Amino acid sequence: MKIALCNEVLRTLEFPAQCAYAAALGYDGLELAPFTLDAVDPHLLGAEARARVRRAAADAGIAITGLHYLLAAPAGLSITSADAVVRARTVDVMRRMIALCADLGGTVLVHGSPGQRQLAPADGRGACWGRARDCFAAVATEAEAVGVTYCIEPLSRPQTNFINTVAEAVELVEAIGSRAVRTMIDASSAGATEAMPVADLIARWLPTGLIGHIHVNDVNRRGPGQGANRFAPLFAALIRNGYAGVVGVEPFDYVPDGPGSAARAIGYIRGILEALP
Repeated sequence: MKIALCNEVLRTLEFPAQCAYAAALGYDGLELAPFTLDAVDPHLLGAEARARVRRAAADAGIAITGLHYLLAAPAGLSITSADAVVRARTVDVMRRMIALCADLGGTVLVHGSPGQRQLAPADGRGACWGRARDCFAAVATEAEAVGVTYCIEPLSRPQTNFINTVAEAVELVEAIGSRAVRTMIDASSAGATEAMPVADLIARWLPTGLIGHIHVNDVNRRGPGQGANRFAPLFAALIRNGYAGVVGVEPFDYVPDGPGSAARAIGYIRGILEALP
C-alpha cells in the first residue's frame, strides 16, 4: 500500500517544491489535480510542461500516482448534460486526461468532479444515468490501452445528486463492463452517505475487485486525524483484505494550512500503520 498526497493541498507552492515537501514528509507519491498544472486547459498540457512535471517528481524521488478532480477545468463540461455537444467535449477531455495520466507515470484516475455530473430534474435519473454510462464507456478502451484504472467516485449528497454510494457506482461500472473502469471509496463521502462504517464498506466491496482506489479524509472534510473519525479500522480492513494500491490523502479544509495539514495527516497515518500487526 502506498500513501499519496493530493497535490492541491500544497498548491501555494511551486510544483517542484510540492514534490520535495511531500517526499520529505514521507509520502510515497502525489496525486495530481490537473487544474493545479494549468488552470484553463490542463488536458492540453504540452510535451515540455509534462516533461517538467515528470522531472520535478523524479528529482524529489516521489511518484506521480495518478489524477483526480478531472473536470474542474476547462469550464462547461458535464457527463449528464442533455446537450450532446457538451458531452462530446467532455468525453474528449476525459480521453486526454487518461493520456495525460499515463504520460506522467500515473496509474489511476479518480472521476469525482461533482459540479459536472448533476441530475437535471427535467431529464430524470434514467436519461442522465444513460448519458453518464455512455461517457464512461466511451473512454474505457483508451484506459485499457494505456494500462490505467478509471475510477467513478461516489460522492456525498451535498456535493452532487448523482452516484452517492458505492453500490450505485458499482451498478454503473458493471454496465460498462471494462476491466479498466472501477469505483473507489472516499472516506469523507462514505462516512456521510453510506449506511455502514467505512471499514465494513471496505470489507464488503474490496474482495469484489471493483475498488480501484481509496481517499482518506474526515467527515468534517479535514485531514485524517483532525476530526471525530478514527482511521485505524479503515487501514486494518485494507490490510486484512490485501489492498496493495494507493491511498490518497485528500482534505478540503486545511488546518492550520495546506503544508501543516499534509504533515499532520502523514504522521497520523504512519503511526497507525506502524501500530497495526
